[in-house]
Amino acid sequence: MSAAQFDRIALIGIGLIGSSIARGVREKGLAKDIVISTRSLETLKRAEELQLGDHYTPSAAEAVKDADLVIVSVPVGASESVAKQIAAHLKPGAIVTDVGSTKASVIAQMAPHLPSHVHFIPGHPLAGTEKSGPDAGFADLFKGRWCIFTPLPDTDPKALARLVAFWEALGSKTDQMEPEHHDKVLAIVSHLPHIIAYNIVGTADDLAAVTESEVIKYSASGFRDFTRLAASDPTMWRDICLHNKDAILEMLARFSEDLASLQRSIRWGEGDKLFELFSRTRTVRRSIIDAGQDVDVPDFGRHSLDKKA
Repeated sequence: MSAAQFDRIALIGIGLIGSSIARGVREKGLAKDIVISTRSLETLKRAEELQLGDHYTPSAAEAVKDADLVIVSVPVGASESVAKQIAAHLKPGAIVTDVGSTKASVIAQMAPHLPSHVHFIPGHPLAGTEKSGPDAGFADLFKGRWCIFTPLPDTDPKALARLVAFWEALGSKTDQMEPEHHDKVLAIVSHLPHIIAYNIVGTADDLAAVTESEVIKYSASGFRDFTRLAASDPTMWRDICLHNKDAILEMLARFSEDLASLQRSIRWGEGDKLFELFSRTRTVRRSIIDAGQDVDVPDFGRHSLDKKA
């Protein structure tokens, strides 16, 4: 049996990430038994209809009994509540991990409540779409995407290696960071872009001089791309803003300074400065494509529109 496999995996939360894990585990045979838990009976029923697991329960405490691997896939603000619910029911030697987009906060919420006889290894798969819920998941969501771990100082190397092997079996590339460094990195590469998208779409929605029908009818590729980000789960992003506050505010301050500089360049017709900035950002885009994190296809939603035509 592969080192990436577990006898029983408990998934606490079965949205996009949780359901994608369930599908990947099933497809690749990474567990003998999958237990799914979520507080919503409606969501739990849907997960059962989709046959995402082997056992289903609204009780997180019940779900983790005898589980070798517990994956918490809930909004980061609910992390402490889950830790309290499952702490007394965890099997000695079990690995407990999460998928939250902020790590210092999740560690502060969960670590004090988890018993010393389990291995708590915080994690964060950098994968997702704007869709949510158990229907949104798919087995290849993590293929070629990064999963970052922020191990605690006393983390057992064998437990970490086993969890790394599990995520790599799901298709992820893996890396490790200090929790605070992770939170700063994610503030610029994920959190700030989403916040800007929410703000831009909100501005368009509030603009009295432009009707909503015009915003929708004439949406060019830039605005369409922003609306994809701005369609992400509101609960998740509310919690991210509240639980990575310091790093996000730092990046927002830097962004505001750079935006003010851009305003001055536009106001004073400083074409050379504008050209230099746009050339530099174009190079960043090329680097992302070269790193395999996107493809060089100018799609912008047209491909799906052409298929309908």
